[in-house]
Amino acid sequence: MAAAPVIIVGAGPSGLTAAFFLVRAGVPVLMLERGDRIYDDPRAATIHPPTLEMFADSGITAKILEKGIVARYWQFRGLKEGQVALFDLDLLSDTTGFPYRVQCEQHRLSRILYAELEKSPDFEIRWSTPADAVTQDADGVTVTAGAESFRASYVIGADGGRSVVRKSQEIGFEGFTYPERFLVITTTHDFEPEGFSYSNYLSDPDRWAAIFKVPGDRPAGLWRVTSPTTPDEREEDLLDFAQAEERLQKLLPKEGGYEIVHTNLYAVHQRVAETFRKGRVLLIGDAAHVNNPLGGMGMNFGIHDAVSVSAKLAAVIKGEANDALLDLFDRQRRHAAQAFLQFQTIQNKQVLEEKDPVQRGKRLDDMRAAATDPVRAHAHMMKTSMIEGVRVVAAIE
Repeated sequence: MAAAPVIIVGAGPSGLTAAFFLVRAGVPVLMLERGDRIYDDPRAATIHPPTLEMFADSGITAKILEKGIVARYWQFRGLKEGQVALFDLDLLSDTTGFPYRVQCEQHRLSRILYAELEKSPDFEIRWSTPADAVTQDADGVTVTAGAESFRASYVIGADGGRSVVRKSQEIGFEGFTYPERFLVITTTHDFEPEGFSYSNYLSDPDRWAAIFKVPGDRPAGLWRVTSPTTPDEREEDLLDFAQAEERLQKLLPKEGGYEIVHTNLYAVHQRVAETFRKGRVLLIGDAAHVNNPLGGMGMNFGIHDAVSVSAKLAAVIKGEANDALLDLFDRQRRHAAQAFLQFQTIQNKQVLEEKDPVQRGKRLDDMRAAATDPVRAHAHMMKTSMIEGVRVVAAIE
């Protein structure tokens, strides 16, 4: 039975961030990951200003900027109306040193963090080691993975929405699942000459979409289009490249075809764990909360969880604080998930898919007015860039 002060289950961006800051604080970490490597699957790709701030002193932000695409603007568009509102994040330069988003896929961020962690003798990772069970007692926590057992003072569950760590502690995961699945289509087509920013939200009662640019594996970058599907559509049809191209043509017709390089289909949930701490077990990222991707907030929230828990856990392990400090982590981050993450992402979807023509007209008018009034635009971007939520949560005691 191997021992470590902290075991982190899951090597996604949240788990790797927690490991990075714990190791940086001098706390050894053992990480258990079910996969055999960091995969290039097309998942989260937006990094917001507060996340860049949290990584800045460590040098990680500089590396993100080297790998990512800086997106100063984001657009709200109507499928028929075209551009409705253009938001310039430079308005936030009075508030943050990073008044922009960075489009950088989560696997790139994960590799940046992993490359730094590999340099430390305080970090060990076990690939292809899925956790089967987690049990705790007064003195520590045991994680079982196949025939092996690992012992730690604390365990951080960063193992996704189906978290074994969360389920092993019988922690509820309340919320709901949307009836429609989301389809992500990745294409080489460049939307920028057509007036699109690097980050766009396209409103329509039936065919709304989110369209954004990512670095991809090509010098010119790639574009992703996320849109809803109907429950009766077959997975094999939705993932078929030819049918994906037809789908894009119906959404945004153009001469010539769209080159499709990837498709991905996934169920979408809005859920929050009933607690982020149960004794010596702590939850972060998708293990603690899941949400729809509109607004690009989920990965950022998971990273913020990781920054919070690592600072507090390091203080406890090093004898600088009582473990009641971990209850503050739960209060702060669960409030963040409920009051900001869930509220904002649910609202984002409602705005895009509004079906009532009168209400939709009011929403579009309100978005136009907000974008053209610097005071309102600043307030709106404080929310959508996550700065406001981070400040409110930091004040919770």
